[in-house]
Amino acid sequence: MVQLSVIIPTLNEQETLPTVLKQLKEVLGEHDEVIIVDGGSSDDTTSIIKTLGFGFLESEKKGRAAQMDHGARQAKGEYLCFLHADTLPPVQLKEVIKTTLSDKKVVLAGFTSIMKGQTTRWFMSTLNYSKTYLLPLFYRPYSFFFKGLRLIFGDQLIFCRRADYLKSGGFDPNCLIMEEAELCLKINQLGSIKQIKEKVYSADRRVQKLGNARALYIYVTTAMGWALGVSTEKLSARYRPYR
Repeated sequence: MVQLSVIIPTLNEQETLPTVLKQLKEVLGEHDEVIIVDGGSSDDTTSIIKTLGFGFLESEKKGRAAQMDHGARQAKGEYLCFLHADTLPPVQLKEVIKTTLSDKKVVLAGFTSIMKGQTTRWFMSTLNYSKTYLLPLFYRPYSFFFKGLRLIFGDQLIFCRRADYLKSGGFDPNCLIMEEAELCLKINQLGSIKQIKEKVYSADRRVQKLGNARALYIYVTTAMGWALGVSTEKLSARYRPYR
């Protein structure tokens, strides 16, 4: 029986994917699986996957939400873990997942994300930590206080039980941005969501490309636009040039 299914959506990830996959080989056991869902990479991503001994699926529908949902519905594990190709899984991944989800009230959780490149970006990391609480406090205060709503994002390495994922409806394949937040809203109907203290480290490549000020502006306005009801199509079109 498969215990843990790690689902990785990829699109032109040749820069960071090799390190992530090598780390996974050290972390996972024989009763775990890795499901890589590619969205049509034009670089060496798929060659790297094959060279490192992994297989991959091709998603007919492009977009991270569609790819992750496709992988989740192919998964056989009791637990699902959604891993971005620029986030390093911790060596204690399996133990943390089992311990966290042993609390039946918790239906989804994520790590504390630290953004790191040549230096650690503490300001952006603090912002990532804070938005887990501040955004639902602003957007859904009742659910925040009484139903345990937290908003966990992709760089926090989301994990949940496969049964809860399927029961909630999972990622919306048509969602073009803020897909993790949308999943949190749905799965929160089944139980509480938790940000745990254990850390994961994500590459700062987008912030490095954009600069702190522009990245902060884009992230904040995207999150606030979503909270105010701006469609994900409009938000994605606005955000796409910076991805």
